[in-house]
Amino acid sequence: MNTKPIGKTIQIYCPNGEPRGVRIAEITTRIVQAVVVPRAKLDEGLRRSELCGVGLYFLFGESETGGLPIAYIGEAEDCGVRLKSHNKNKDFWNTAVAIVSRTGSFTKAHGKLLEWISIEKATRAGRYQLDNGNAGGEPTVPEAMRSDVAEVFETAEVLLSTLGFPIFEPAAGPNATDRDVFFCKRGGADARGVYNEEGFVVLKGSLARRDAALSSHDTIEPRREELLGSGVLTATKTGYRFERDWAFTTPSAAAAIVSGGSANGWIEWKNGKGQTLDEVYRKSGKA
Repeated sequence: MNTKPIGKTIQIYCPNGEPRGVRIAEITTRIVQAVVVPRAKLDEGLRRSELCGVGLYFLFGESETGGLPIAYIGEAEDCGVRLKSHNKNKDFWNTAVAIVSRTGSFTKAHGKLLEWISIEKATRAGRYQLDNGNAGGEPTVPEAMRSDVAEVFETAEVLLSTLGFPIFEPAAGPNATDRDVFFCKRGGADARGVYNEEGFVVLKGSLARRDAALSSHDTIEPRREELLGSGVLTATKTGYRFERDWAFTTPSAAAAIVSGGSANGWIEWKNGKGQTLDEVYRKSGKA
């Protein structure tokens, strides 16, 4: 059976012609829309009729300490009114995304179930620090509505990732297998990772060397402190442990944190056959 993903056509409309301003994204064959509203353009966004009804919404912002980005997930009977309220009472966010229906077919029950599923999936993915409290109990809805919500959620997941907010995707990606894993054991480290579109992802459970080389101390230790503060790393008797999958922008940045010194990640990371990342992805032409 062919399990190749099905292609999708996504349309992004910029009402004022600004690619970083208010945007409306949709899969052209579905009724679900994602309305992106930068906080600096909130007044403009609030004039959009798309925000005047029931929907699921997300607030996105960056951590001031360099840790996980922050997100808040909510539902509202009027997304515009709720975003206006959050503009007064929540400081961290700089972008809002509302998931709404082009046909106005969402009800409060749709919103509640979408919110519950979203918090559960986002918590499991671990890509963002959620500003929410506990997701609470799963709402009880009719079976037919549950099926509708599952389709809406799948569309929202695709649109959010396309727009640069992969809140439901594990950092290592959904299709990573053992044969994709690379290892770094330099200096007593014992780390595992995968190379993907995010960069290089060090996997949960990997162990990093505690001591940093003197030549790299001023570069590596501040970054490690950020990762410790955000809960990505915890200290052990002999080093540091990754408590969640974590994406670095380059293989070398990942190898440096793991090994405690300047490192060429394309050479340091090797798969189970002893092949370097360079041999697998650059010399083979994959990268």
